[in-house]
Amino acid sequence: MNFDLVIRNGTVVDGSGRPRYRADVGIQGDRIAFIGRIRERGAQEIDAEGKFVAPGFIEVHSHMDAQVFWDPLGTCPSWHGVTSTIMGNCGFTLAPCRASEADLVFRSIERAEDIARKTMLAGIEWKWETFAQYLDVVDALPKNINYAGYIGHSALRTYVMGERAFEQKASVAEVEAMTRELESALKAGAIGFSTSRTDSHSTYDDKPVPSRVAEWSEIRTLVNAMGALGAGLFEITTENFGTPESRRPFQDALQALALESGRPVTFITVNVPWHGDAWKEMLALTERTVAQGGRMVSQVQCRAVQSILGFKVRLPFDQLPTWKTLRSQPLEAQKAGLLDPALRARLVAEAMNGPYGSNSRGVEARAPDWDALCLFDSPIGPYRSLASLAAERGVTPADVMIDAALATNLEQFFVQPIANCDMRDVEKLLMHPNSVVGGSDSGAHVSQIIDSSMPTFLLAYWVREKGVLSWEQAVRKLTLDSALAWQLQHRGLVATGNVADLVVFDPETVAPAMPEAAHDLPAGGLRLKQKATGIAATIVAGQVILRDGEHTGAMPGRVLRGPLAEAR
Repeated sequence: MNFDLVIRNGTVVDGSGRPRYRADVGIQGDRIAFIGRIRERGAQEIDAEGKFVAPGFIEVHSHMDAQVFWDPLGTCPSWHGVTSTIMGNCGFTLAPCRASEADLVFRSIERAEDIARKTMLAGIEWKWETFAQYLDVVDALPKNINYAGYIGHSALRTYVMGERAFEQKASVAEVEAMTRELESALKAGAIGFSTSRTDSHSTYDDKPVPSRVAEWSEIRTLVNAMGALGAGLFEITTENFGTPESRRPFQDALQALALESGRPVTFITVNVPWHGDAWKEMLALTERTVAQGGRMVSQVQCRAVQSILGFKVRLPFDQLPTWKTLRSQPLEAQKAGLLDPALRARLVAEAMNGPYGSNSRGVEARAPDWDALCLFDSPIGPYRSLASLAAERGVTPADVMIDAALATNLEQFFVQPIANCDMRDVEKLLMHPNSVVGGSDSGAHVSQIIDSSMPTFLLAYWVREKGVLSWEQAVRKLTLDSALAWQLQHRGLVATGNVADLVVFDPETVAPAMPEAAHDLPAGGLRLKQKATGIAATIVAGQVILRDGEHTGAMPGRVLRGPLAEAR
């Protein structure tokens, strides 16, 4: 038997959760052709001695809808073993939309997902109107990983309603028009329909994004349209605000919709301190729904959701008067200002006393909580709070922050957790039977968080460091569980006949690296980047796209279309 690629001498962690085993993996074209001992030489060879061979990781919650146009390398997720990503979450997509109305989708996305309008204008050549046309355009782009996508509710509303989508309910005729475009999108390969109800998603003029304006009856009609076609997942960013009593009607309505439509429902579940026990309620909701025959999956993150702060990105003090003047200057001038004793004294007093506003949304920088705001000095943690370091040194936390920044030529990052602050609760989320690892948000919040590294964090922290999960359990959570829940055919399992999307990693060293800030987006846009250690090779459709963290130039990625498109 002739092989295009042989991965030799590795240990296969196949994604099923069953025990790992020693084997070679032979690939012909884009498929796994043989698993066992291979004597023949392949056209290409990878020596995986001492390494694990696993299915490529599946990222189930991203916002790569815009980035795919200017980043064929799929960074940062591709650096962390991701071979397939699902974009279009939270109701935010670039289609359907006419080129002349692009500002309507930019308005929804630019604050809620921290993707600058100038970046999108510079980086996207608009060649579509409908969602089906958008998929075809993405299909034709060079890309090294795979993309599947929801059609987003906010884009769907602005396509049908225009400006009115930000303020008004839809008419019966408008809901019918949305339904027709949704059905067309599903038949073209959309993986489902997404929406958002959370008050975290607002425009820069503090209006709700269009999906939040919709009546529940509108959402119900659209999801039931998927039910009538027998295809599509429903992804929703949920209403977790208020009291347990005020949240229960939403939860009951979501359960009823899952049962009525017969479609799988999924949402992110995190422990947000000011939402009380909403995260427990959402886990219980999945249990009730599943017990009644519905399909409902919580996407859970494997660490704290945390804002990354620093002089090269954003600081909690940026809108305070003295700081605002300082931060408007080049970094070298900022450094000089911090070294001026009189100016520094004013900056410290202002950082400690404010006044701070309360208009932050989502993962935007907010007023510092000195007991939670930490020095970010390793990719995994644990981290020391600035309050504790200040107490040791007899100075203010703001002084600690400034000293750390000056000592690193303003390179030092800091982290302030927003959700999942207690890793004991994160463990409960991870181990819940109705959860999958998700919520990385790759492509969004690009200068605020860096959660594309979730797969390598899961392996480094929860497997190697804590031993809470076995390698087999963790790999399944990153692969087969997601492939089954999102109905990605022939992926998520190392098995003969499946697509050869694979990752080869060293269990002793796999981990996230430290992030860095870069102005490498179109129009000089700012983002955080984070690579990984310990990943020897990543393979997509039988082609090696990365060797030891470096891209090979191969572009085998494709659009993964839903079942109605596959049936055509």
